[in-house]
Amino acid sequence: MVLELKLRKIGNSVGLVLPKEALAHLKAEEGETVLLSEGPDGSLRLNTARPDVSPQMKAAQSIMERYRNTLRELAK
Repeated sequence: MVLELKLRKIGNSVGLVLPKEALAHLKAEEGETVLLSEGPDGSLRLNTARPDVSPQMKAAQSIMERYRNTLRELAK
């Protein structure tokens, strides 16, 4: 599925309005939380937030912040 979406100014921010087709594909509804993450190829991925994944993401973020310099050196 490829959808062309338009960025719109919402207050002092810029927002993206998802059409019904995209919401149905994500199995998401208004007011739910979604996650925007970077894929291994640099692409961006939009997924619905799953409660069982949130603690894991918080732990990973904490590790990445703590060992930022080490991870940067390993990435060379």
